[in-house]
Amino acid sequence: MAATRADRGTPVSTVLGRRLGGELLRMRESRGLRQTHAAEALTASVAKVAKMERGLVPMRDPDVRALCHLYEENGSTTVDRLLSLAKTDRDRRKAKGWWDQYPELGSQTEYFALEDIATGIHTWQQAVVPGLLQTPEYAHALAVGNGSWADLGEIETFVEARMTRQARLHGERPLHLWAVLHEGVLHQLVGGRSVMRAQLEHLLDLGRLPHVHVQVLPYLAGAHPGMTSSFTIMSFAEPGAVDVVRTDTVSTNLWLESDTDAAQHQAIFDRITRLGLASQGSLRAIESIRKEM
Repeated sequence: MAATRADRGTPVSTVLGRRLGGELLRMRESRGLRQTHAAEALTASVAKVAKMERGLVPMRDPDVRALCHLYEENGSTTVDRLLSLAKTDRDRRKAKGWWDQYPELGSQTEYFALEDIATGIHTWQQAVVPGLLQTPEYAHALAVGNGSWADLGEIETFVEARMTRQARLHGERPLHLWAVLHEGVLHQLVGGRSVMRAQLEHLLDLGRLPHVHVQVLPYLAGAHPGMTSSFTIMSFAEPGAVDVVRTDTVSTNLWLESDTDAAQHQAIFDRITRLGLASQGSLRAIESIRKEM
């Protein structure tokens, strides 16, 4: 197995590290300060400050406090939020998990590692059942239909990794998941009728868990704010404190790491949920579609 950049000692930029570094960079520039000023406050090199602002290195609590003091951002809410973000990023960098067994999954391993330490996820999906709620057969059919896998063995690895992720929905510290699906997702015959019936039954089972909320946005909702793209909001502390957003495109995954991005997507998610069916109504809709297949 080839060594990763981290194994070779090369600094690795993480989503949470970039979020923290970006906020500190914004604070510094708003005060008209240069990296040399930050370096003096930390008794560190300018190169280290640059790495911090790019999310390439973990940050110690004393450094975060010193920079907040330098930038005159001494409010307890701001300081505590940044300290929480720094700690979560340190935990993420130290984490070793099942995803380390799948280096062939590339950039997806960053998402899996974040998912493993997240406290909650809000996801809006207009085309597919989210990975945490998929059956193996549905996941396999999706991968085959995607057409981008050259080796069938890679598809099996992909499905295995996806099923392993679902352990987060069980155990002592289950992930709190709120998934909103467009009604069209439930009608799309991924893998054929039998695969789709089993997938809908699986959604019903998981939707009855106390920490999993499956909601359906019906066709009758008409135009809505989520029509342009699907997205996922990951939380790592109390809701809204440390959130990042991921949205997928045809060719890549985009991480949106600013407070503004997180707040905008949470507002869109909230508007979508208000248009969706209530919890029991959503489960009844899924059951009705399952019976018709």
